[in-house]
Amino acid sequence: QVDVAAMARLFGYVDVTDTGFIVAVLSIAFNPLFWNVVARWEHKTRVFSRVFGSAHAACYCLGAVILLLNCVRSHCFTEAMKSQPKLEGWDCHWTYYSGLAISAVGTLFVISSFLALGFTGTFLGDYFGILMEAKVTSFPFSVLDNPMYWGSTAVYLGWSLM
Repeated sequence: QVDVAAMARLFGYVDVTDTGFIVAVLSIAFNPLFWNVVARWEHKTRVFSRVFGSAHAACYCLGAVILLLNCVRSHCFTEAMKSQPKLEGWDCHWTYYSGLAISAVGTLFVISSFLALGFTGTFLGDYFGILMEAKVTSFPFSVLDNPMYWGSTAVYLGWSLM
């Protein structure tokens, strides 16, 4: 038997009916769905490479759209966090600085991943036929298998704590 009392108490602090919360959840779910559908469609049809005249131009355009969608997602997330109830006892300096530290580590993983992969490596260039010469194994890939995902998760966790 599972005791769900702690989980029920935790969900008492989340207002799932809040419009900002719903929009944030939808934007969080939409982003990876969108870029994976677009990238797979490009991989099968090469339609964007033809429209933009080259695979690189198409990849850069998709990357720009992904960055724009990430800005929208971050804004929605921030607005949702502002409207949610706060956990009692967690609104203190210790929580804020812990969140700041977690966000800093996450940012380190995201930025170092981007620098290791480059723009086309980060933004699905392989679906456009833009392949790297070798698998990237330097930091942060020497520490984590998916440093950009883990880093992004850490950024949002830290942001939530802050």
